[in-house]
Amino acid sequence: MLHIHFDDRDVARVQIAAEPDPLWETVLAMHQLAPAGRGVAVHAAWRDRARRELDERGLTRAARLISALAPADARYFPDFLTPDAARDGLAAGLAALRDTPRARLTAESARAALPDRLPRWAGALATGSRQPLDELADAFKEVHRAVIAPDWTEVSATVDCDRSARARTLCHDGVDAMLNTFRPVLRWEPPVLHVDYPYERDLRLHGRGLRLIPSHFCRRRPIALADPGLPPVLVYPVAHSTAWAPATSRSCHPQALSTLLGRTRARILAALDDPATTGELARRLRVSAPSASEHVSALREANLARSHRDGGCVIHALTPLGTALLHGELAPVRLGSGRPPAAPAPHLRATAAPGSSVLPPPGSGPAPRRSRPAGAGR
Repeated sequence: MLHIHFDDRDVARVQIAAEPDPLWETVLAMHQLAPAGRGVAVHAAWRDRARRELDERGLTRAARLISALAPADARYFPDFLTPDAARDGLAAGLAALRDTPRARLTAESARAALPDRLPRWAGALATGSRQPLDELADAFKEVHRAVIAPDWTEVSATVDCDRSARARTLCHDGVDAMLNTFRPVLRWEPPVLHVDYPYERDLRLHGRGLRLIPSHFCRRRPIALADPGLPPVLVYPVAHSTAWAPATSRSCHPQALSTLLGRTRARILAALDDPATTGELARRLRVSAPSASEHVSALREANLARSHRDGGCVIHALTPLGTALLHGELAPVRLGSGRPPAAPAPHLRATAAPGSSVLPPPGSGPAPRRSRPAGAGR
């Protein structure tokens, strides 16, 4: 269990990241490529596509570089792999990774190598060598481009839905209520936040606050940085309501909706599968707030969307007809019956045993030893 200790200053400085972190998502996506039974079921289609893409593009070694330093079941992996600068995007994160100070590179690489888990090639990192660090940064860039970037819009939308729901709770009911939305993986007993974790650890914030980072690819348990001197963050898994399909495996139904409604309006319809305010829709789809409002109004006039006031916010959601259209569940209606289509059924929404990565480390050395439960922290 991880125990995060707050004081009065920390409670006022809790933040929820506005965007998914590209380096965290890349590391955690590699965790999904563990053997059968270790990845989250909702990502099964993505795993199949990702393995094919990595193989066809000759990026298996690049993926191994990442998974060797940050194995799915490692008790610890270096904090320098996920620098705070990545909150400003992939390029900023990679630049910070390449600029990791030599002393930090040596200390964290040596700590990761303590269980004799790192492959031989990674030993050069512990000496402060820049060449393997540059190779690692290049690996992050290529792997992200191949298997993360094609689905970044959906990754961002999933994260934004989670963030929006928690932000509304924070706005209306305060920090206590928002932190209680994370049960059972997080348990808020003021002034301590107890986190489901593979070992006992205490983290004292000392007025620095806590940045919560929702993650599309995080598995089951939250993860924190190991160094208590770094800006405190807690990466947590978002909920996935249905089996998520990667970009290349989706049906042509979204294109059909675009033909019927227009591209932006179809995207608004799809985004409203998770209720949102106008501002949240605009951020989620990267359109202006007036444009989002105009399209919602058109959908509302067509009885595909509805709006209601919740405190100081106006929340937009799909009507049963909008849900049926989005999911292809419109029932046939006999002419002259006067009966509307039947409303669709409501949209409904484990720790795996340790194992080795599906991507063994490069070189001739043995596969790294795994020692922690799936989804363990750092």
